[in-house]
This record gives sequence, C-alpha cells and structure tokens, in this order.
Amino acid sequence: MGYGKGETIRVGIIGCGGIAKGKHLPGIKEIDGVEVVALCDIIPERAEALKEKFGLTDAKIYTDYKELLKDETIDDVQVCTPNRSHSFITVDALEAGKNVMVEKPMAINAAEAKKMLDAAKRTGKALTVAYQNRQNTEMRYLYREARKGTFGEIYYAKAKALRRRGVPTWGVFMNEYEQGGGPLIDICTHSLDLTLWIIDNYKPKVCFGTTFHKLGKLPPEYQGNGWGNWDPEKFTVEDSAFGMCVMEDGTVVSLESSWALNNLDNGEATTEICGTLAGAEFKNGLTINGVQNGRKYEMKVDCKNRKGADFYDGIGDEGSTSREQRVWYNYLRGEGDLFVKPEQAYVVTQILEGIYESAKTGKAYFFNN
Repeated sequence: MGYGKGETIRVGIIGCGGIAKGKHLPGIKEIDGVEVVALCDIIPERAEALKEKFGLTDAKIYTDYKELLKDETIDDVQVCTPNRSHSFITVDALEAGKNVMVEKPMAINAAEAKKMLDAAKRTGKALTVAYQNRQNTEMRYLYREARKGTFGEIYYAKAKALRRRGVPTWGVFMNEYEQGGGPLIDICTHSLDLTLWIIDNYKPKVCFGTTFHKLGKLPPEYQGNGWGNWDPEKFTVEDSAFGMCVMEDGTVVSLESSWALNNLDNGEATTEICGTLAGAEFKNGLTINGVQNGRKYEMKVDCKNRKGADFYDGIGDEGSTSREQRVWYNYLRGEGDLFVKPEQAYVVTQILEGIYESAKTGKAYFFNN
C-alpha cells in the first residue's frame, strides 16, 4: 500500500470467466492509474478473449496462477475463480506480496476463510472480498440511517435472495464440489453480507436451516429457466435454502434463498430490518416504515431520480462495480478505509456453513467464537 497519486497500480486477474468479463474488468477500466498487466486462466483462449475485448495490448497471458504471482511488478491480484480455489489462490497471492480482492463468497467454508485471514495478518497485505452491493445507493443510504439511530434497536432482519427461475446453467455453478452449494452460497451471501453490515452485528451464537433439492429434478417442461433449461443430472446443489441465525445479543437474522422457487415475491441482494423505532424493506425500491405523532407512515426513498444539490451525496450515480474498484484502489493509495473487511466476510462464511451443516444434521449449529 501507499502508492502515490501518480504511481500506476499493476493488476493481475486470475480467472477469466463471466465474473471477470462482466464485473471486474469493466469496473477496473473506469479507474485512472490502474493497469491490468496479466491475465490467467486454465483455458488460455478465455484469457486471450478478455485481452482483446478490453484492449489489454501488453497484458501477459498465463495458465498457471503461480507463474503470474512470480511477477514482482504486480501489486494487486483479483481472484475470479470458482469458490473452491478462492482460499489457496488468495493465500498464495498474499504470500507473494500481492494485495488481493477475491470474489464472493470469501471461501468454500470457514476453515479455508480463516487461512485467508491469517495470511493477510501474517503478510501485512490488504485483503478484501467483492461484495459490490454495499456500494448500491439504496444500501449506502440504509447504512447511514442505521448509524444515525433511525431504526432504534434492530432486533430482527432478513437476508433475502429469491429467484423464481434463475438457475445459472453455465460454468460450474451447479457443481457442489467446485462451488460448495447453490443459491445460499452464491446469491444469499450478498444478502447476508448486506444485512450484517447494516445492522453491524457480527457475533453469531446459533443457527439452523434446511436446504431443498426439489425443482432441480424437474424435466424441461416444468423448468422455464431464464438462462435456458438445466440438466437435472448435473444439478448437484440445492435449488433453495432457508435458515435462521440467532446472534449473541438475541438479534434474529433469517435467510431466504433460491434459484428456482414457485414464488412471486422475488428479489436478491436485499435485506429487511425491524427496529424499535422503524423498519425498512425493498418493495419497488427502499421503503422505511414507522410511527410518528401517533400515525403509521411509509416513506419511499428516492435514490434513483436524484436531481439537484439537495440529492447529491458526493459520489454521484457511478455504478456499484466501478465504485467498488474505485474505493478499493483509493484504499491502497491510503485514501479512506477498507470498505469490506475480511473479518466481516469471514463471519458471513461461518453462518452460511452453519446453515448447510444444520441442514445435513437436522440439528442446530452452535458457533465457537
């Protein structure tokens, strides 16, 4: 860290699939003073395709990430691989003297995430997890209101990530070995991160949950999937999962997740909170509810059609993916705090693992923090 304003930060991308193509590289492209100098993928054609698409004329291509890490001029590595490899690639990158942004979830389980935490502390390098939804305008607004005490004591919250038919049929998303699970670890990880961040509570006590593999077994005529039909034989993860976590102070956090569910109340990367003074949820945008002067109220928060100085928050309407990159690289330059701390992402992984374990055993899962 400590890069000067005129100093270029050199970046290596490990994993050149859809998340690198659709999120990381477009975000980095918007940031001045940051240059992608290396691309790595086990399928070299994917790396070559990204090099051409983003005009990375001088970027080196690797098929072995360890060879990329030998380049001492690389300052920062972004890990965009399947979940199973997040931990060992990140640890190796930190040990090689690189700062690391790793895709969500932090790791496939809490033990692997702990290795990443320990490596960051041991090496003194910066580590963050790509929970870009914290940068959404509505979420930043909700976070600030919670800090101001608008909701009073928050004692119940819901992490919600429900798709009616949104099974990702590409890559290894349906492969339990590579991903560690389905919608719970894939999309509910965003919602849980948002929820814990907004309520500022990272001390889980006990959780329990259930996973279902029901709709994943259905034949094509009952699928109607947005990304095309899935192969039931390859669908080895849950299609929905539900759970509840009780925190040490008694706060309850419930979790709802699905890739396929016969339900119309869809939405992902959202949260609901209930406090003693007010609550908040996302229905056609952010709505805050409460009671004032003896009357119930519902307030729609306009975070999209902001015009004029009264609505300007100093950030503007920059997209969450480019804002995520900007905040990260500003931090590496010594400007601002680390926005997503690895210790926070570790707790998210702990809870997700607890829900999965509870689903397997049929018993409550107790945390030893």
